[in-house]
Amino acid sequence: MNLTDTTATFEHLTPRLMVQLAAPHTWAASILPVLLAVALVVAQGEPLSLVMSCVLLCISILMQSSVNTFNDYFDYVKGADTTDNQADPDDAVLVYNNISPKSALLYAIGLLVIAFVLGIYVIITAGLTPLIIALIGAAIIFLYSGGKTPISYLPIGELVSGVTMGGLISLASYQALTLRLDFMVLLFALPIIVGIGMIMFTNNACDIDKDIEAHRHTMPALLGYIKSRRAYHVTIYGWMISIVILVCVFFRAGALILPFMLLICHGNGQMLIHNPLKPATRGPAMGQCLTMNVEFGAFYIMCIIASNVIVFS
Repeated sequence: MNLTDTTATFEHLTPRLMVQLAAPHTWAASILPVLLAVALVVAQGEPLSLVMSCVLLCISILMQSSVNTFNDYFDYVKGADTTDNQADPDDAVLVYNNISPKSALLYAIGLLVIAFVLGIYVIITAGLTPLIIALIGAAIIFLYSGGKTPISYLPIGELVSGVTMGGLISLASYQALTLRLDFMVLLFALPIIVGIGMIMFTNNACDIDKDIEAHRHTMPALLGYIKSRRAYHVTIYGWMISIVILVCVFFRAGALILPFMLLICHGNGQMLIHNPLKPATRGPAMGQCLTMNVEFGAFYIMCIIASNVIVFS
């Protein structure tokens, strides 16, 4: 489809296609940071606002859905996604459906607008600090997919996505729930940051050839197949070790849960390590990585809640 063809007839953006663009299978990256903040509040024995918690969850999911839609839109208009290099219709909705790119762009913007409308309640309750963090996050969301050189096309994409989703959302959510801005939250969010970065790492490691052809200078594209797989395996072990260290240092009473985490997560972790990270195995690899996010995140949050006492700076 020629994007400049003004006579082209497009299909309406249906609810089914909206869900596909929002990509619910990736929402763990937006839910876990909020749940981490909730766990920190509960472990400290402080009053927890269920209304605020639900509002924060909705805002985070809306922002994640907006990121996913922006990614699909910009990859389509830049020609990075085609039927030749993108075999999964769910990850290239605009390529496999006759949707107006403009309607997808407006949908992505609309999701952000709704998130900011909900954010008014947060601002009224918690002050301007969450707004400032949210504005930083919104700017990164646009720069991540848009602009002349998107962040997702650079070797820092994994780091930026992890810090933005895992770090900033955890920090803003904790501040909104406690009215305190404590940067120790960023340290406690490290496993969530690594896990979210791993989602992009998995995607990019499977798309090395495609990204090189599209002139995307992702970290796996620069490292090459062999080195990127080595870095990938090291990151998986580092992800697990970060949870063990943080729990043993700051949440010691919750350390009894760690053996169960290692036992249950072992099988899926081994499948992810042995995945060849090729285009043909991209679907299973993404599924395994998302499952690892849920498993590691859930057990880490349980360790925090079970600890009862947190030492803050």
